[in-house]
Amino acid sequence: MSRNICVYLEFLTDSHRRAIEQAAEQTGFSVRFFSPEELEEAKAYVRDCEVLYAHSPELLRAAGTGLKWYCCSFAGVDPYCKDESLFANPHCLLTNCNVYGVTIAEHVVMVTLMLLRRMPEYGEIVRRRSWSNQLPIRSIRDNQVTILGTGDIGVNVAQRMRGMNIGSVTGLSRSGKAKGPADLFDQVLPISKLDEVLPQTKILVMALPDTPETRGILSRERIALLPSDAIVINVGRGPAVDQDALMEALNGKKIAGAALDVMVPEPLPQEHPLWETKNLILTPHVSGNMTLGYTCDRNVELFCQDLLNYAAGRPLEHLVDRRRGY
Repeated sequence: MSRNICVYLEFLTDSHRRAIEQAAEQTGFSVRFFSPEELEEAKAYVRDCEVLYAHSPELLRAAGTGLKWYCCSFAGVDPYCKDESLFANPHCLLTNCNVYGVTIAEHVVMVTLMLLRRMPEYGEIVRRRSWSNQLPIRSIRDNQVTILGTGDIGVNVAQRMRGMNIGSVTGLSRSGKAKGPADLFDQVLPISKLDEVLPQTKILVMALPDTPETRGILSRERIALLPSDAIVINVGRGPAVDQDALMEALNGKKIAGAALDVMVPEPLPQEHPLWETKNLILTPHVSGNMTLGYTCDRNVELFCQDLLNYAAGRPLEHLVDRRRGY
């Protein structure tokens, strides 16, 4: 079999294509590019490919047993971990591109400031063409943030919060360790310590993958542990939050606010009560979109680096354990 690479992505520029072509030539691969409108052509080609760089369960299912490495251009790989039948080759390597930290962290800072500075309420005042400007506001400075998930996203959030003089940064992860510099966090704890941390949390940032362990992790009981002036921001996966309990807490002013970039279901139906929930900022899963040039550039850069690793027999940088889901 020829050493073929199938690339099926919508965000590639000419510069990205040249970089991939150069890496392929350097490693002895042939590469073909397909646009989203060329799915059927890509399905025919991928049957004889060793490497696939895309985000398409349908295209992956069309690949043959000769596919040895699937590089997912998205960070979220839960569809591929939940359905093993997608892989004709059960030993196919799966990697993801963890390059969304910058854009998602900026989104977190944006919605944090909007909530602390009461923008949902001021937005309503302005819509009523009223003039009231004395709502008490708060600052990121000297506050307490808890970051649930200390991978690329969590580390980037911590960096930005530090730059705005946050009072303390607590990280929680499965391992009790963070991937970034140790001085970004005042402490990094295992997730089992979450109940102890929540009562002191003023800003809760959730950046978790969708796994059996993370589903429902912010339960009704845990929402009740948060202080009344706490805000919740979820940029990980929707199933991590008990949405009904969160809506009740917001409408009952049990907590100060929330921002959801992910939710259940997606897209959110027009009649869903989340739309009318008080002090809630909703965004349609945009924090990590492939709309920031830097994100796209790094995505391609990491694929090319891992292609060199793959060809040389070295470990891949962002290898996913399909049993764990990340």
